[in-house]
Amino acid sequence: MSIPRGSQVQTRFSSFMRKGLLEVPSPTEKDWPKDDEDDYVFADVGQEVDSLPQPYLMINKMVNLLFDKCWEVIQERDALRDVEFNRTQPTTYPPLVESKLNKMPNCMAISQDYVFFGGAKGFSIYNLYNAKRIYIWEKLKVDVTSIWATDLGNEILIAPVDETGIARLFYFYKDGLFLIKAINEVDDASKQTTCIKMEISQGGDFAAFLLQGAGDIWLDVYKLPKESWLKEVEHPQPALNPKKKVRQPQLNTLEPMTSENLEMDMNVCFRGDIKLSLPVHIMKIKPPKPVTGTTFKSPLEVFAKVEDYYGLGSGQNHFIKDSQWEQLAAIFLASHQKYLDKEWEEEPPSMATFHFLLPSRIITMPVEVKGPSGVACVLGIHWAGSHNFFFYSLHRTLKDKVGFPLGVIALPKGCSCQSIHFLKYFLVHEGQNMYPESPLKSQMKCVVLCTDSSLYLVTAKGTQGPTISVLVERPVKHLDEAICAVAPVLALPGMLLIFGKNGSVQLMDVAKPQIICAFVLPRTYHLAVPWKPLFAVSVQHPCFLLRGDHPDEIESDDTKDIQNSVFYFNLEAYPLLENISRNHTIPETDMTENTAFAQVLPLEKRCESFLQKRFQKLEKKVKEQEHWTRLRRYSLLLQRENFRK
Repeated sequence: MSIPRGSQVQTRFSSFMRKGLLEVPSPTEKDWPKDDEDDYVFADVGQEVDSLPQPYLMINKMVNLLFDKCWEVIQERDALRDVEFNRTQPTTYPPLVESKLNKMPNCMAISQDYVFFGGAKGFSIYNLYNAKRIYIWEKLKVDVTSIWATDLGNEILIAPVDETGIARLFYFYKDGLFLIKAINEVDDASKQTTCIKMEISQGGDFAAFLLQGAGDIWLDVYKLPKESWLKEVEHPQPALNPKKKVRQPQLNTLEPMTSENLEMDMNVCFRGDIKLSLPVHIMKIKPPKPVTGTTFKSPLEVFAKVEDYYGLGSGQNHFIKDSQWEQLAAIFLASHQKYLDKEWEEEPPSMATFHFLLPSRIITMPVEVKGPSGVACVLGIHWAGSHNFFFYSLHRTLKDKVGFPLGVIALPKGCSCQSIHFLKYFLVHEGQNMYPESPLKSQMKCVVLCTDSSLYLVTAKGTQGPTISVLVERPVKHLDEAICAVAPVLALPGMLLIFGKNGSVQLMDVAKPQIICAFVLPRTYHLAVPWKPLFAVSVQHPCFLLRGDHPDEIESDDTKDIQNSVFYFNLEAYPLLENISRNHTIPETDMTENTAFAQVLPLEKRCESFLQKRFQKLEKKVKEQEHWTRLRRYSLLLQRENFRK
């Protein structure tokens, strides 16, 4: 923005002006430059501009800056559009079934052929395939914010957590729903703790609850008596009135039949009159203590404290004295005092990520510790702010009264872990991911999602060191493509669901790695909170559920007549995944015959295969010798007969 100098004057002056900067000529004429017509330009004095006064000069600069920024955004969007146009888009599949719900669910879980929705004042049970409601339990004064469901065989263990942080365990068997226990509910409200996170082991043998209260945080681990529960529901005994009663939300009566219950898919009633055995508390785990000065008098005492490998690498057993810590602290304060003078926010309690692990998946159990196959034996814990991943034994022995760390693994340097997802170990056979027919030992694969939205695959085999490969790199320019959540599809080997912040849902093959296909909602629906999608993936079946929100439903204030939708995606019904879902198991005979796969078999299987092959060779050799012996005898007999004749 400028004002022409000659705009107010009728007379205009024109002249020829030399290009470039004027210079003082040299004293000698021979050094003078020769004039050239191209060195001059015709300039109209009336078209020259004056500099603007303030504040118009600043406004002019701001407007020009705004135009430049807009032009950069336009160019970036054009480049992105060209990249999207040239990039091969994955095949997209719509959902197969849309289920209309009267109330918007806050959470959901899948187990066997049932779906559990947590919402206002309780939770409801639906059929997975026909989307018919089976039962609704609404006896709370607050909403359910998270829910877990675990398959116990013919039964299902349900664990909802409400807004106040109280976790409850329910037992669903045939046509009955039983309350087992409110894990952290107490009479004194001042002593009430909050359940932040929970995890149930595969098969429902153990449960862990991350609790917080009075400025402290810890992990409670329970042993679940599921065999006793089955006997107690098959041969029910009326509950006796205990001396000490815990506050319950009126659960000690049979559920009355209503018109809503009569319209449900099957008759399920709540059995509050039957008392089930309580979970057994086996250990309480707190965050690791800060490293302080040593109490040992000699290095020998430090090594004597470390038993085998159970505490090695935790940093607790060392020989650094308090005086050395004080010297290091003084040096640090002297170097960074100006940064430490300002006020700092109080550090929040340490959070934990924990997983139940099967035997020999990562570590080798001690000889004296024996447990059934398929049952979790180790609890792995990673505390926020720590670089260690601790293992705790779930089987107590005479020497192990409270549980002990079985080992420590250092996380990759420079990566801040957001979540860890263990995969069922698979092999690549003839270009296809396949599960071994028999479980493998000392083999592990897991997916690690970092806080910068990068995704890694970690693989460990026996005594070999772990290998890390990048599945998805950290987004730099297009932050809307960042990953916000991942979920393994255990029914399909090596398949992983990836949820993006832009609302995208994709299926990745981690072995290649590449995107196989994508899933989209109907055009009239989208994810209300793309960076926090509400979904549930089945463990037994290759399917998942995704909640979709209609724009009119989100903006509407009247929630009475709103129909909320949950969409059902069955991966077996899509052409690209049909072959994968049918053929995903490799027979043990193919593994023993293939030398590459034979190395991943357990030692006893390899020895058995070796001895079997050795025996077959010896048997074949013996049969050949017997055959030649018979032929020789027959030949001798013929010779004798001929000689006699």
